[in-house]
Amino acid sequence: MMARLALATALVFASSPALAQETDAEDPYIWLEEIQGEKALEQVREWNADTEAVLTATPEYPVARAWAKQILDDDRQIAMPDAIQGNMVTNLWRDADNPRGLWRIASLESYMAGAPEWRTLIDVDQLGRDEGESWVWHGANCLAPDYERCLISLSPGGTDADVVREFDITTGTFVDDGFTLPEAKSNVAWFDEDTLFVGTDEGEGSLTDSGYPRLVKLWERGTDFASARQIAEGEQTDVSISGFSVLDGDTRWRFIRRGPSFWTANYSLVREDGSTVPLPLPEDAEFEAVLDGHVIAKLNSPLMTRNREAEGGWLVAWPLQDVLDGKSAEPFVVFSPSETQAVEEVATSENTLWVKVLDDVSGKLIEVRPGYPGWFNRDMDLPDNSTIQIANTTGKGDTVFVTIESMLTPPTLWAVPRDGAAKRIASVPAQFDASRFTVEQRFATSKDGTRVPYYLARPKGAEGPLPTLIHAYGGFRAAQTPKYLTAEPYRSGPLSLFWLESGNAYVLANIRGGGEYGPRWHEDALREKRQNSFDDFHAVADDLVAQRLAAPGKIAASGRSNGGVLVGAVANQRPDLYGAIISGSPLIDMRRYNKLLAGASWMAEYGNPDVQEDWAFMREWSPYQNMRPDPDYPAVFYYLSTLDDRVHPGHARKAAAKLEAFGQPFYYREAIEGGHSVGADREEDAKRAAMLLAFLNREIGDEAE
Repeated sequence: MMARLALATALVFASSPALAQETDAEDPYIWLEEIQGEKALEQVREWNADTEAVLTATPEYPVARAWAKQILDDDRQIAMPDAIQGNMVTNLWRDADNPRGLWRIASLESYMAGAPEWRTLIDVDQLGRDEGESWVWHGANCLAPDYERCLISLSPGGTDADVVREFDITTGTFVDDGFTLPEAKSNVAWFDEDTLFVGTDEGEGSLTDSGYPRLVKLWERGTDFASARQIAEGEQTDVSISGFSVLDGDTRWRFIRRGPSFWTANYSLVREDGSTVPLPLPEDAEFEAVLDGHVIAKLNSPLMTRNREAEGGWLVAWPLQDVLDGKSAEPFVVFSPSETQAVEEVATSENTLWVKVLDDVSGKLIEVRPGYPGWFNRDMDLPDNSTIQIANTTGKGDTVFVTIESMLTPPTLWAVPRDGAAKRIASVPAQFDASRFTVEQRFATSKDGTRVPYYLARPKGAEGPLPTLIHAYGGFRAAQTPKYLTAEPYRSGPLSLFWLESGNAYVLANIRGGGEYGPRWHEDALREKRQNSFDDFHAVADDLVAQRLAAPGKIAASGRSNGGVLVGAVANQRPDLYGAIISGSPLIDMRRYNKLLAGASWMAEYGNPDVQEDWAFMREWSPYQNMRPDPDYPAVFYYLSTLDDRVHPGHARKAAAKLEAFGQPFYYREAIEGGHSVGADREEDAKRAAMLLAFLNREIGDEAE
């Protein structure tokens, strides 16, 4: 299976009748969509064994696996402020002794001093052992402002579906006779201390076609869920509907969000009695925050406001009390990014709106404060040319916690007060000698003339073409920003570091479909424009070749989830250019994706294959339908999880079956646990990083033919 076949062998396979399959014909591999089917799992076990036999036998595998595990388990990592609850901080800590994590709490004062005094609340590993479950932490939602009661979400094996249980922080125990919900893709939030917003699987009619809740109910403490009162419902064709609340000073604002499609939403305010009143947000606007009695949203289309016409990507506010009072709630602009900027993150502290923007993909932090006649802003003094991420904010006072990093600079956590100097809280020690490498931002020109940025990392002093790994995503407004090399590419652990240490090059490409330049960058790759995303990726690879930094056939394309569509398409379109493909938890069969798990929720991104006009353009780039036997086709490594309940494992399984029928090389690793993230623990993450390194060495590295 692994060895490259001669041209004559490929031509023999090409004559097989099975290869003439078209998208409207019966799929001979549809049996692989039976997730737990014995025949399908037997095939998976065979592919797993074949791949492991080859890749784990390489000399670099045990070294890379041990090194990856050491990096991932390093107890010198930053204890991130996962939640700031009044004068306390909570954190989920994972290390070699606690692979599933310790959920713990410390005072904000000790945390800010750099010496947090932690008290363990839940030992997730021990809880799993005690209850005979493979629990994976999915988070805690604690009720402000007291933060004594929390809704704990735990997933069996890492699926998106989880169970919900009420926990008392003061006693450190689950609440007897407290709120509990069985395993489901539920939407649960606090309405008040004795009432929850709940949307969950109640059987027929309670879920949308996408598999998410269609109803929102108010469930009162001490009552059976069967008696919960319905206050809102969505359509069967919606993505989902949910309720949530936001504390703004001493005021609790409650909302219902109904999502007709992935990119549209209708919001309503919820009164104390459960009745609702619509919010005047445009359907394609993104709800970001509540501050000073205003709801703040990011526009994706132009809107006339009371002070000027706002463009897509701007932040606009509406007064909530006017909405409740039935008055005309006139919107106004609170922040307008420049032409090269895109708003990526928004958070609030007591009196401040914190806005993280990308400026030509470099992070900047901006303080925005309410004022009259208009809100005003100022840039915070932080390092340029860095990736900045908002970690959390304080509810009282105006401090934001941010991490700052680059490919060569390890993450550092800073506390940034509205007034005063930023304070370093913690940092990750250097994991490698950064002086041995260089990183530069470059720009390629796509087929339609669009300027596409990318980051290139190479060994210092290297000359001429190097084997090169290019990672990208290109969808769902998700910008790709450079991270420390021990975490690049996403879900591949320290693969990029290992690859560079071996004398090769790594590229992070900022192709269209993401959010690097705001709504326009995403819209340019939607639906019938999807080819722009693929053209951008090709442009980056071609630019590297033209500059004699890489060579055709010695380039690997990497992507996961939506990136599976990307790398599948570029492999089909330019087999001359790519020598290897890394495809993680991938979408591949776009003819059937909307019928598999959560696929129906993404039709606003890709199109509806059941509509003839949509399928006409989707058919041009759908990876599965365009796979053909080709002696130059790049070798593919599929990695995924059986328990992925977001992107169906059938996508990768069926693509592997096709390649096997074609007699073309592929590698396959389907983990039992981990859900869409694949790794339920760091042991699996370390194995994956080591196998991917062995794969790249074998296919495009020095070991390749």
